[in-house]
Amino acid sequence: MAHDDGSSGVFLGTVEAVANWSVTRSEWPVTMGLACCAIEMMAFGTPRFDASRFGMEVFRASPRQSDLMIISGRVSQKMAPVVRDIYDQMADPKWVISMGVCASSGGMFNNYAIVQGADHIVPVDIYLPGCPPRPEMLIHAVLELRKHVMAEHKITKKRRREAAEAAERAALSATPIFDMKGLLA
Repeated sequence: MAHDDGSSGVFLGTVEAVANWSVTRSEWPVTMGLACCAIEMMAFGTPRFDASRFGMEVFRASPRQSDLMIISGRVSQKMAPVVRDIYDQMADPKWVISMGVCASSGGMFNNYAIVQGADHIVPVDIYLPGCPPRPEMLIHAVLELRKHVMAEHKITKKRRREAAEAAERAALSATPIFDMKGLLA
C-alpha cells in the first residue's frame, strides 16, 4: 500500500535517519566547567532537571568518549589551548554549546586575559545567552541541538570533514584576539 504524500511507512526509513536519531538521543557531554555557569550546568544533571531523560546523565571525564562539549563560563587565554586540545580529542561527530554570555562573547570581561568568545577557539553550534543561564535554558539548547543534528547532520565522513574545515577556516580568518579593540579603546 503506497502513501499518497510520498512518506515512508512506520518501519521504513533511511539508514542515515536511524543513525541521526540514535546520535541525537545519546549525547555524551565532556566535563568543561570553567566558571560560575558550571554550577548551572551541574544543576542540569541533578534529579530536579533530570538530564538522564535526554540520555546525558553522565558527564564524561575523557574527551575520547564524548561528542558534546558544553563550554560553561569564561575562557581565559591560558585555558584556550586546553579547550582546543580537548575538542580535538573528542570523537567525530562532535558538537559545541557555548553556555553563558562569557563563553559566547567574553561577557563583562573585555580585557587581555579573557577570550572574547569560544568561537575563536572551536566551532560553536549553539549559543546559550544569560548570566548565568538557567538549567531550563540548557535543556532547551540541547533540544535545539537535536533538531539541528536531525536536519543538518549527514553521516558521510566527507561531508562532516568539509563542514569542519569550513568552520575552521572561518575561525582562523576571524580577527585575532589581540587586535580586537574593546569599549575602552
